[in-house]
Amino acid sequence: MSEIITRVDKFDTEMGPIEKMEAHYKGTLHRAFSILVFNSKNELLLQKRALSKYHSPGLWTNTCCSHPRFGEKLEDAIYRRLKEEMGFTCKLKEAFSFTYKVQFDDGLFEHEFDHVFIGRYDGDLFPNKDEVDDYKWVNLKELKKDIQKNPEAYTYWFKVLFDKAEDILQENYT
Repeated sequence: MSEIITRVDKFDTEMGPIEKMEAHYKGTLHRAFSILVFNSKNELLLQKRALSKYHSPGLWTNTCCSHPRFGEKLEDAIYRRLKEEMGFTCKLKEAFSFTYKVQFDDGLFEHEFDHVFIGRYDGDLFPNKDEVDDYKWVNLKELKKDIQKNPEAYTYWFKVLFDKAEDILQENYT
């Protein structure tokens, strides 16, 4: 089933609808979001992407990431998708946004205007096995060392996001 997402310009101004896979084949800039959830020990919840994902399968990444559907408010999409992927919701606050573009070995692109949200949660997790192969809570200092040691184990956008967010995260979550 195709999913219609939102094309945007470099200022995140809506430019109309586009089918998700078309955006990834053409490298069209589109709206996305990434969610970082921390527990009371200030550990970050990572997920390992399901092996069935169309790109970056089996790689570790942030708690949740996706796209708002065309016409869906970003604020609604973040809670919908967190529940769909990880089986819980928590209060989320936007921390920053950034744009990136990468082409994968299979020819697909990620070209996203990515809104980054941060939340806190200590309850039970119920990950969707179609989306998530594994998950873990990690200390940020240990995570930084592992990303440097094993960069191939992490998604491209998470490494960019982590690098851009490191000062914010270290200040507030260590």
